[in-house]
Amino acid sequence: MIVTTRPPLSVDIAVCTFRRPALRQTLSSLFGLSLPEGFRVRLIVADNDAEPTAQALVHEMRSASPFEIEYVHCPKSNISIARNACLSASRSDYLAFIDDDEVATPSWLRELVQTIRSIGADAVLGPVRAIYDTDAPGWMRRGDVHSTMPVWVSGVIRTGYTCNVILDMRSPHVAGRRFDLSLGQSGGEDTQFFSAMTDEGGRIAFAPGAFLDEPVPAARASFSWLAKRRFRSGQTHGRIIASKSAGSGRFAQSGLALGKSVYCTFAALMRAPMPVRRNQFILRAILHAGAVAGLLGMREVRQYGLVEVS
Repeated sequence: MIVTTRPPLSVDIAVCTFRRPALRQTLSSLFGLSLPEGFRVRLIVADNDAEPTAQALVHEMRSASPFEIEYVHCPKSNISIARNACLSASRSDYLAFIDDDEVATPSWLRELVQTIRSIGADAVLGPVRAIYDTDAPGWMRRGDVHSTMPVWVSGVIRTGYTCNVILDMRSPHVAGRRFDLSLGQSGGEDTQFFSAMTDEGGRIAFAPGAFLDEPVPAARASFSWLAKRRFRSGQTHGRIIASKSAGSGRFAQSGLALGKSVYCTFAALMRAPMPVRRNQFILRAILHAGAVAGLLGMREVRQYGLVEVS
């Protein structure tokens, strides 16, 4: 009798980086992962700087890594190019993404893999917990405005993010899909990627126990940074809606988004003495204002390829 053994399943973990010293902590946390049983793991580091500034660090850390590390230089300062390089470099059944300023909990990968295999989704998102410094404003820490969670619409996750996700690379809704190069410096490329995936029948699930931790640096612990981020997110959302709407439909959607922005502004005024709720409504108003801008074709604000990347 001939006994055949199935090859082990495999997962690649992708880290796109741009001049981030925190990459060392990110990689170190991955070295301590509790692995899903029967899986082979490999790391991919995509360096998006013009010069290969992360190469020396990756080479240094290879000796401490329990996994193979592939270094890819993508010298275009365009995050979509780096993400697409990871998709092209992946040779595994699954591909997970983690940002270069995040720290993985030991069970992170195991939780993602268990969920995507049990549910059979095309992609699974995990939560990102913001870690605030004591100098961060009190309303920001109480409102926890930097943590990342999926958004459900009528019980369904319609879009996603790359700061904590795993993709089934064998899925027809994932295979061959790429991030939009035109959004590679403004951001929003992940929103567009996952929105297009679900529009074509792909399914996104959530693994509530797949935690990543993300320290909030001083540069981001400000209302102005959050406002810029929300406006850009709104622009991306508006741009996606505009791509699906005719001329009259765009104006109708613009009017709806404008109405939401006005409502949130009024709600913020009514909650002036309550910093958390007030600022949450102001940020929602800015988000909807960004959607109006996106629907009307305003170009997104550049965020990637700068010293402070988001």
